[in-house]
Amino acid sequence: MSYQGGCHCGKVRFSVEIDLSSPITCNCSYCAKRGSILAFTPAGNFSLESGEADLTEYRFNSKTIEHLFCNACGMESFARGTMPDGRKMVAVNVRCLDGVDLDALEPHQVDGRSR
Repeated sequence: MSYQGGCHCGKVRFSVEIDLSSPITCNCSYCAKRGSILAFTPAGNFSLESGEADLTEYRFNSKTIEHLFCNACGMESFARGTMPDGRKMVAVNVRCLDGVDLDALEPHQVDGRSR
């Protein structure tokens, strides 16, 4: 399905084609503190509409995922990375999508702490 989303203050806005049937939560040190619900999509399904200049990047651990957050409100609405098969992907914070009923989702836990 197609969605619109963005950060808290509205500087960062995007559109995305993404499947929300199997979102995840992660227990790594970063995700556990953020409380994000994540869904993944190929990079070609994601379009940053505004806010490129307002994004700040954070990388940790293996430094392979570009955690991008708004430099005004601090919200990380998406991250960019590579799937294990080498394809470029975007991890979208489902909490930042407009009009999604979070109670209807059934995220499964990923053990990022052990990776």
